[in-house]
Amino acid sequence: MNILHGRKIILGVSGGIAAYKAAELVRLLGKAGADVHVVLTAAGARFVTPVTFQALSGNPVWSDLWDARVANNMAHIDLGRNADAILVAPATADFIARLAHGLADDLLSTLCLARDAPLIVAPAMNRQMWESPPTQRNMALIRSDGVTVFNPAAGEQACGETGMGRMLEAEGILEHLEGFFAPKLLAGRKVVLTAGPTFEAIDPVRGITNTSSGKMGYALARACAQAGAEVVLVSGPVSLSVPAQVCCVAVVSALQMRAAVAEALPGADVFIGVAAVADYRVQDVAEHKIKKSGDALSLSLVPNPDILAEVAARADAPFCVGFAAESRDLDTYAEGKRRSKRLPMVVGNLIGDGMGGEDNTVVLYDDAGRHPLARAPKAEVARAIVTHLAALLAQSGR
Repeated sequence: MNILHGRKIILGVSGGIAAYKAAELVRLLGKAGADVHVVLTAAGARFVTPVTFQALSGNPVWSDLWDARVANNMAHIDLGRNADAILVAPATADFIARLAHGLADDLLSTLCLARDAPLIVAPAMNRQMWESPPTQRNMALIRSDGVTVFNPAAGEQACGETGMGRMLEAEGILEHLEGFFAPKLLAGRKVVLTAGPTFEAIDPVRGITNTSSGKMGYALARACAQAGAEVVLVSGPVSLSVPAQVCCVAVVSALQMRAAVAEALPGADVFIGVAAVADYRVQDVAEHKIKKSGDALSLSLVPNPDILAEVAARADAPFCVGFAAESRDLDTYAEGKRRSKRLPMVVGNLIGDGMGGEDNTVVLYDDAGRHPLARAPKAEVARAIVTHLAALLAQSGR
């Protein structure tokens, strides 16, 4: 179940062009199981109509401080009752200024001032407005008041300029919101993990690789970051967006991955080997493209390093977690891998259950035995893995 399922979210929409992203955010929040109530400013309604938000949320849209639908005329009090969070997206420079100085002249600003729930803002404005001293002073003020800020990104803006101030995409805000609510089971920990396939060159245009999509590794990196860890993700070639709050080091080959892991390891509490590292590489990579002929092509292959085994064998080894993707006899091979490499935990799955797909079915192996997890989307599987990992870390006294 998504961490947002059943949570009441008040979404404030102020008057910026990024209001169009708020419509998609409402849809994604609803898909995640959240109960969304939209509070729309008069300026916000110039960009997206109340009808749109009502259709997407399934709830009435609020904008009038004196709305007669509230019997006591206290919508600014009643709307916030039992809310899990108030999220303002977009939060314009004007709204942030009013928030910083406690102004309350419409429903949204009054609701924020009278709140019991945590307040989160996702700023959206022109780069010069964002960089201006008044805005930066106001941002410092609201942060000191305990407001959580989902910082904007750099990119193309509606004014035609490029720079910082562009509101995060709806998917990014959803990811940040999930992280806001996630238990911080790995707070203060540093996690290094690998993900994706490796690509071992044969010549400048060909290579040896596998069908790993990297989705499980990226989901786990995201779950670790949302659990409060400092995360370094060493990734083979994939077509995935780097999760929020994750430092990603892109590599291609197994040797590059090994070097990147070694560089990232100092200070790590946990190492997780999720990547499907190629077992072999070509001994002599051709300098130029090998031309097709009628003859058979023979390649001399040499073993790649076992990155996980090398890390686990270090005198200063972190808590090591391995992954075992097998085509058969999962219990035998996964537990055998755990014992032979002296790993405290292995995550095993059959290739047909997860490789390349959106869902996964895994079994966790540790000193206490096997712990099967129900089939679920990889994001949810990743959160369950993190919960188990955090419990083992606590038991080990690390």
